[in-house]
Amino acid sequence: MKTVLLPIKISATTLISLWIGFVSPAVQAEIVVISNHQLPVTSLSRDEVYRIYLGKTKFLPNGTKVIPIDQKMGAVSRCQFYKSIIHKTETEIKSYWSRVIFTGQGNPPLQQDDDLAVKEMVAKDTHCLGYIDKSLVDQSVKVVYSQPSFGKTIGNVTLALNAMMQKG
Repeated sequence: MKTVLLPIKISATTLISLWIGFVSPAVQAEIVVISNHQLPVTSLSRDEVYRIYLGKTKFLPNGTKVIPIDQKMGAVSRCQFYKSIIHKTETEIKSYWSRVIFTGQGNPPLQQDDDLAVKEMVAKDTHCLGYIDKSLVDQSVKVVYSQPSFGKTIGNVTLALNAMMQKG
């Protein structure tokens, strides 16, 4: 069977909309997971962060107890963290914790108001883990997880869109 490619007219508006859809995650602040310097871990995988923040484990892979610190509903970093790292919306997270609490299987992470409050709590408590905007990281905490970069993908998409627009 032979594949036939048909020419498709794509408007500039459609191309710009597609480009914005690819760029918007990179334009947002980068969220990183931080820990206290005394917590015996140098890095975590996305799966480990996922399991800790959904209450599936209370321990690091090395057996050390960990306390995840969340942010209040509606906080920008919270929305980005759950969307980009946990792959759930705030509504899905709220529903998840309602089920877990109702069935007696656990409790949601402790909450702080914002990035600065999370960073302060993590810096003070040796067992805490939190997430904040990468630009707020300083010597009081260490980064144990950061998201993969979107840079190469966006560059390739931009080049492809430019080529398509030039062809007309």
